[in-house]
Formats: sequence, structure tokens, C-alpha cells
Amino acid sequence: MTGVKQKEAAGRDRMQIDREFAREVEERSGQKIDLCYQCLKCFAGCPVSRYMDYKPNGVLRLVQYGEREKVLKSHAIWLCVSCKTCGVRCPNGVDMSQVMDALREMSWQAGLAYEAEKRVVMLHEEFVRSIKLWGRLHEVSFFLPYMLRSRDFFSNMASAPKLMLRRKLPFLPTRIKGIAEIRKVFAGTHEAGGGHEKGEGE
Repeated sequence: MTGVKQKEAAGRDRMQIDREFAREVEERSGQKIDLCYQCLKCFAGCPVSRYMDYKPNGVLRLVQYGEREKVLKSHAIWLCVSCKTCGVRCPNGVDMSQVMDALREMSWQAGLAYEAEKRVVMLHEEFVRSIKLWGRLHEVSFFLPYMLRSRDFFSNMASAPKLMLRRKLPFLPTRIKGIAEIRKVFAGTHEAGGGHEKGEGE
């Protein structure tokens, strides 16, 4: 095979890989990635885009180009706060928050998340663990393990006394009556190929 033919074959293989990544993101997010034509309205309205390594429209472009590792290692997917501003502004109705959510899950499953935003991932994992344990967020049992894992002992301590005075920080958790139903949701998500392992946090 000549050098030219080898390059053509490699190009065809790359295009196949590219489209597979975009298709997977579309399936997980329920959004039509190809509808994005880079009008930049999502970027202009995003309240946290200034802190992102790739802007929201840039993330979509990378997905379209099949840059799987670059996207799943990015900081941008973990900085999205799911405010839905992008989806409201998009002329084609692409909800970027759904895309970001799918990319976060893919990043976590691929083991690439910790290279991007370690503390954000830890916070996410402890949040999920608290919901699985109690059916709701219990701030103390949620935040103490996060502090130990992240070694971030002081950045949020100033707000704790104020929350205690207002009785917004109960020490003892209460478990909701429908906890079994909550755990069924997690189990179903895991069986469908997403979420954390079944039984984690129980």
C-alpha cells in the first residue's frame, strides 16, 4: 500500500472513530450535536465560560470532530452549573447542560475525570453517596468525608457557625420513607450503563 493510500485509509478510520464518539454523546444526552453551527449564543450567555478551558460551543465542536480524550479530560465539562441558559438561547434547541452531563458521566466511567477536576468529582461522589444513604442530602455526613478526601479543611469552615445558628446544619441525619425507591433508581441507572456501582454508599 502506498503512502497516499495509507493516509486515506487512516483518514477513513479516523472519521469512523469521530462519528462514533458524536453518536454516543447524542444517545446519552438526547441532543442533536450536528445541529450546532457555532452561532456562539451559548458561549455569550454562559455565566462560567470565562473559567472554562473550552467554551460551550468549543466543547460541541470537539465532540463533532471526535476528540474524545480531549473532551473527557477537559475542565469545562465539570465547571458547567446546568443553569440551562445555553439551551434557552440556542436557536436549534440544543441543551448544552444535557450534553455536559453526559460527558461528565463518560469521563467518570473512562477514568479520566480525576485528571480534570479532582475535587468536583469527589464532591459529586459524596453527594450521590449521601442521597443513596438517606434519600436526601445530609450536609454533615456528606461534607466531612469530602473534606477528608480532598484535604480541604478550611475553605468552607467560615459558613458553618452561621448555618448552625440558623439550624440549617443538623448533625443527625433522617432517612426518608421512600429510600427503597431511591435505590431502585440508582440500580436502574447502573444497569442501563450509567451512574455509580450498585450498592455503593449503602
